[in-house]
Amino acid sequence: MPDTQDPSPVAPSPGSRLWTAGASGGLAVLILLALAVYDPEHAPPLLAGALLVALSTWMVARQRPVSGQGETAPVTDSRTDARAEGQATLLEEVFETVTDPMMVVRGGEPDDMAGRRILLANRAARDLLRIPREGAILVSALRDPGLLEAVDEALFGGVSRETDFDSGGVQARHWRAVTRPLPGSDAQTLALVMLRDETDVRRMELMRVDFLANASHELRTPLASLSGFIETLKGHAREDSVARDRFLDIMAAQAERMTRLVADLLSLSRIELNEHVPPSGHLDLGRATADVVDALSVLTHDHGVKIVVDAPDEAVRIKGERDEIVQVIQNLVDNAIKYSPRDGRIEVEIRSGLTPAAAAAARMPGAARLPLLTPDRDDGLTYAAVTVRDHGPGLSREHLPRLTERFYRVEGQKSGGDRPGTGLGLAIVKHIVNRHRGGLLVESLPGEGAAFTAFFPLSKRPLTTPTPTV
Repeated sequence: MPDTQDPSPVAPSPGSRLWTAGASGGLAVLILLALAVYDPEHAPPLLAGALLVALSTWMVARQRPVSGQGETAPVTDSRTDARAEGQATLLEEVFETVTDPMMVVRGGEPDDMAGRRILLANRAARDLLRIPREGAILVSALRDPGLLEAVDEALFGGVSRETDFDSGGVQARHWRAVTRPLPGSDAQTLALVMLRDETDVRRMELMRVDFLANASHELRTPLASLSGFIETLKGHAREDSVARDRFLDIMAAQAERMTRLVADLLSLSRIELNEHVPPSGHLDLGRATADVVDALSVLTHDHGVKIVVDAPDEAVRIKGERDEIVQVIQNLVDNAIKYSPRDGRIEVEIRSGLTPAAAAAARMPGAARLPLLTPDRDDGLTYAAVTVRDHGPGLSREHLPRLTERFYRVEGQKSGGDRPGTGLGLAIVKHIVNRHRGGLLVESLPGEGAAFTAFFPLSKRPLTTPTPTV
C-alpha cells in the first residue's frame, strides 16, 4: 500500500523503546531499594529517589505512544498532500489534451451578460475561439444566441442541454454544444461547456440528400431520351439504317453526358466533404498550369484556340493539393475554350507576392466585376493568383452572382448544344478554392469576354531541388 509507512530496520520499534525505558527504570529502583536496606541511615533519601524514578518511568511509558503518533502524523499528511497535488496535475494535463473544446464558465449576475466569463479553457478551445486560457468574456467568444441561452440555463437553472450551432467564417463548421451545471459556491455559479465537431456528419447528410436530388433531376432528361430512342429503334425504325445510326450517335452522346454528370457529382461531393480540412501539400502553380495546357492541347487544336501563358520565371510555391489545383485550372481553361470563337485566344496569367486587395484587383477595365469567394482576413498572408481570360461573348451582369450554383447555365450553354456541360465546373472550382483558403473573382463585359481569377496563399516552405546523382 502506498500510504503504509514501513518501519526502519535501524530504528527500534515503539514497543522495544518502551520495554527499554521500563527495564532501566526498574533496575534503578531496585538498586536504590538495595542501598536503602544496606545503609539504613540514608534510607529516607534513597526511598524518595526510588519513588521519583518509578514515577518518571511511569510517565515516560504513558506518553511514548502519543509521542510516536505525533512523529508519524506529519509524514502521513505530507504524503496525502503530495498525492492530491499529483492528481490535480494529472487532471489538468487531461483537460489540456482533450481534442474537443472545453470551457468552465463563471456566471456572475443573471442580468449582466458581460459578467459571464470563461474561468478556464483548454488548448482546443483556445485555438478555436482565439481566447486566453482564462478571463475571456463569453459573449465575445461565443455569439450564438441559442448557445448563450443554454449556458444561462446551466448557470442559473441547473439544467443540462445539448444544442447545435454553426461557426462563422468562410469555412463554416457545425458544432454540437453540451452544457452542464457544475457545483459552485454561494459567491459564484459555474457551468461546463463542451463542443463536439459534427461537420463531417452534417456534410455527409447534406451530400447524400443533394446527390439524390440533383442526380434524379439531371438524369431524368438523358434517361428519357435513351428510353425514347430505344423504343423507336425497336419499332418502325428497326430497318432504317440511316435513322438507326443517327439515333445511336445521340444515345452515345446522352450516355457520355450521364457519365460526366455522375463523375462531377462524385467529385463535388468528395470536395465538399473535406472542405473544412486545410490542405497539407505544396506545389508550383506555374508548373501545374503548364501541365494543364499540355493536357488540353488536343482540345484546343480541335477548337482552333490558342492559349498564351504569362508566368514568372521563378517558381510560384503555394500550399495546396496538386490534383485539386490542377482541376481548378482545368475547369477554368475548359470553360474558356467552350466560350472562345474559332481562332480565338485564351490568356492565362500568373502573379505572385500579392496582398488580398491586389489579388482581387480588376483585370478588365470597364467590365462588371464580382467576388464569388472572399477568404477570411489574415494580414500575414500573401497570395499567388491565376487569371484565365477568354475573348468570347461574355456574360451579362445578372448572371454573375449565380455562376457557382450547381447546374446553373447561362443561355446558350444548355446540355446537348454546341457547348455541352454539366453546370458543375464552377461549383467545383469554388469549393476547392474555399478549402485552400483562397478567393475567386469573375469579370465580364458582353462582347469582349470574361476573366476568372483564383488566388491561393503562398507557401512558406522553401523550394527544394533534388541533388544530382553521379
